[in-house]
Amino acid sequence: MALKLKGVPYEYVEEILEKKSPLLLALNPVHKKVPVLVHNGKTILESQVILEYIDETWKHNPLLPQDPYERSKARFLAKLVDEQIITAGFVSMARADEKGREVLAEQTRELIMNLEKELVGKDFFGGKTVGFLDLVAGSVIPFCLERGWEGIGLEVISEEKFPEYKRWVKNLQKVDFVKDCIPPKEKHVEHMNHMGQVIRSA
Repeated sequence: MALKLKGVPYEYVEEILEKKSPLLLALNPVHKKVPVLVHNGKTILESQVILEYIDETWKHNPLLPQDPYERSKARFLAKLVDEQIITAGFVSMARADEKGREVLAEQTRELIMNLEKELVGKDFFGGKTVGFLDLVAGSVIPFCLERGWEGIGLEVISEEKFPEYKRWVKNLQKVDFVKDCIPPKEKHVEHMNHMGQVIRSA
């Protein structure tokens, strides 16, 4: 999404995560995970690090806010998404029984409420345009976690409790470069179910 927003041409290589390719293992021998960005023969790892690299390398259409306070807040909330919302909302939930899932769902709601409050009066976290936090939270919550919850029949985010979030998701879905990157829903729900099974069996 970031490369499309910047208008940077790129080659996309998809990995089957259960069968890590020699290329992936060579590019990321430490974590052996995606995403990996290769630019000018150099390898950049980890989603948010890659986003910041893209933003600093191609400075037009900036992703991060220019104001230092707003920039620090975007980074903080992005870290909340990556470290706490994914853990409570998917990794721990995949291992939990039905009662435990509801407890974790409530914890996830409390965490997402921080994003809900941040969206009041805005089209996107970045204001009128898609920015860093929109890409981080957008790629993870509505188009990933929510599909995982759908696969186990759990509603975590309702229109009644999270009207700003729901409005934000609708705004994202109108952005062409975002739409281009959203996986087909049915296939993705199946994938999230499979990832949950992998976590449970680990």
